[in-house]
Amino acid sequence: MERRGRTAAAEAEAVETDIPARLDRLPWSRFHWLVVVALGITWILDGLEVTIAAALTGALQESPTLRLTPSQIGLSASAYLAGAVLGAALFGWLTDRLGRKRLFNITLGVYLVATAASAFAWNFHSFLLFRFLTGAGIGGEYTAINSAIQELIPARMRGWTDLAINGSFWVGAAMGAAGSAVLLDPALFGVDLGWRLAFAIGAILGLGILYLRRFIPESPRWLMTHVGVDQAEAVVRGIERRVTAERGPLPPPEPVTIRVRTRGSTPLRTALASIFVTYRRRAILAFVLMVAQAFFYNAVFFSYGLILRQYYAVPADRIGLYLLPFAVGNFLGPLLLGRLFDSIGRKPMIASTYAASGVLLAGTAWLFATGLLDARSQTITWMVIFFFASAAASSAYLTVSESFPLEVRALAIALFYMLGTATGGIAGPWLFGRLVETGTRGDIVLGYLFGAALMIGAAVVALLLGVRAERRPLEAVAAPLSRAD
Repeated sequence: MERRGRTAAAEAEAVETDIPARLDRLPWSRFHWLVVVALGITWILDGLEVTIAAALTGALQESPTLRLTPSQIGLSASAYLAGAVLGAALFGWLTDRLGRKRLFNITLGVYLVATAASAFAWNFHSFLLFRFLTGAGIGGEYTAINSAIQELIPARMRGWTDLAINGSFWVGAAMGAAGSAVLLDPALFGVDLGWRLAFAIGAILGLGILYLRRFIPESPRWLMTHVGVDQAEAVVRGIERRVTAERGPLPPPEPVTIRVRTRGSTPLRTALASIFVTYRRRAILAFVLMVAQAFFYNAVFFSYGLILRQYYAVPADRIGLYLLPFAVGNFLGPLLLGRLFDSIGRKPMIASTYAASGVLLAGTAWLFATGLLDARSQTITWMVIFFFASAAASSAYLTVSESFPLEVRALAIALFYMLGTATGGIAGPWLFGRLVETGTRGDIVLGYLFGAALMIGAAVVALLLGVRAERRPLEAVAAPLSRAD
């Protein structure tokens, strides 16, 4: 009873703090690079996993142990996405309750164990299970690390940083493409060994990242609303000392404070009401953006290896080489366009990148239908399309992670990732796997046109419902539920 009384009293007491203003005024430093590298690695790991899965399609079909059919390959990709959906839901809820730091270590551990286990799969069903668990770790990572990154990066650089980190998915994709090209070379490794070694790449990379994450503190924004302002102040002072030692005296923060009440956790009903009722228009925007990019990416990318083999007769051990330039175009898009999201603004840039992706995909569908493309020119068209599509997809995650209150941020990321991937992503790889099996170009073209229509429709919704969050503190974009005034 005494403990409950102290908790209630602490939650009733409002405290004024300038913690958000102090974090937003920090100059870029080694601390911020540490945040980018240690947390942004999630996207690299996901890109690695997705690309390896795409590059290994031929090897998994030829493996004397697995002998997967195109439909089974599509189903395993869907299992990975289904795991990501459920992992995001579970770990997202826990991230808002238990903190960013605790969860981004747990989720990375789940990923490490599961991806290592994929290398030892002995039949289709074991492979399916391990891919599901790998996805669960990655899905949980998204919620924990996107929350932490948003809350630690200064507002004036939040858009470009977030897009660049999300675009690093394609650094992992390039690593997967290059690594698979070597590991699938029959002159170097046996047909049933190379694909197993490919899955070990992510586990080895993740072990190093576990060490780096020891030096990332808990989010002060989460601490001030869930534990106490004193604990948050201690973390901020530590960050300020690190930055001052490198960059010299810090500029004064904006004279902006916020009054908050510490609350141990937010009831699920209150959290859902905040997301879907209070911020209804933002919820619609987030859902549309996530569904469109999830279908667009997962349907096209997971089936690309199958199309290269069936329509362009690309050998299984050469598929990774075609995915490599594709990955380069995807990484350059967010990297080069990202600063425009902070200068021109979120709404016009989100709408234009979504629209450009849809129009270009429709044009490529026509070229594919008429047989005017070969393996090389098909890859070039994908590089151009996904230069814009990668920025568009990254902006969907940016929109979700900065548009909702701090106390429900991770849950919002989880919910819209879950809804978007479940609606647009899980069915996509399976559907395109079936379309490839028909052997008819017209069927595949219909799938491409559907994806193009989704992207163009999302562009229209972004123009109507977009949030102007550029260069604004997170607390100004969406006030914390614990705000006292």
